[in-house]
Amino acid sequence: MAVRSGAGSRGAQLASPARAVVRGALLALLFVAVLIVVWEGAKALGGDPWRFKDAAGNETVYVPPFKWPIADDLSLPHVWKIWDALAAPVQRQQQQSLALYLVGAAVYTGREAALGFLVGGVFGLGLAAIFVHSRLAERAFMPYIVASQTIPILALAPLIAFAFGNGLVGIVIVASYLTFFPVTIAELRGLTSPDPRALELMRSCAASRWTIFWKLRMPASVPYLFAALKVAATASIVGAIVGEGNPGGSQFGLGRAILNFNEQYISGPEKLWAAIIAAALLGLVFFLVVRLLELYALRGRPHAAVG
Repeated sequence: MAVRSGAGSRGAQLASPARAVVRGALLALLFVAVLIVVWEGAKALGGDPWRFKDAAGNETVYVPPFKWPIADDLSLPHVWKIWDALAAPVQRQQQQSLALYLVGAAVYTGREAALGFLVGGVFGLGLAAIFVHSRLAERAFMPYIVASQTIPILALAPLIAFAFGNGLVGIVIVASYLTFFPVTIAELRGLTSPDPRALELMRSCAASRWTIFWKLRMPASVPYLFAALKVAATASIVGAIVGEGNPGGSQFGLGRAILNFNEQYISGPEKLWAAIIAAALLGLVFFLVVRLLELYALRGRPHAAVG
């Protein structure tokens, strides 16, 4: 009976992350459906007139009861027009569709963001490890780390590009700049979270700082670390896009696509909205990857599947 109970418990632990993933996917689909309904509902109430053609080719015009500037076709194009734009050529006299162009741009930006995420995460983890062992270093440098996040990234990105170039290195540094801060703060909180009695017990057993760090502090900080990594994952996308959007910067990626389509907004607002949606989906992919890693790493802990 005990063996069966143990097997059932392990099965429940393995099934819990799967249920969490399915539940998260269903909630995401529900959110998208609600967003589309609200989007088109706003246009039906206060957008531009809708024109339909029946099977006989006769045109029917629907005039919304209100007039909201934010809901007109230029500010808020119809969802199906954005969908049609994805299948259309990205530019005139080009065979590549907008969808394929955005997929390539997302892959390019994703590579830069992943590098920035990795560099910023390691840097933030290293800072937290230093601060937890040196209160003097924490008091000396933490105010400057906090103050660094008050500088607008749009103002800092051109300076980084000027110093390191508009290539991969400069973009990765911008992405790392937005990534390291949440990791540093959350990981420092996690490294200081162990029970003081556990710390005293390990010290009484003559455990070294290194042993205490790896055997006690790091395991206790894992939930805090993943909470920060989920924030940093999406921040790295923002950093990469901002880095790509510098004047004279990268000619590829979602940042450049957003700038180009912004210049063409009057003639094709659907393209800019499609690029924005592609950036949002890329951020969601990064978040889901970190979430899956979290579920795997914390699969044996209580409430690991919650969140």
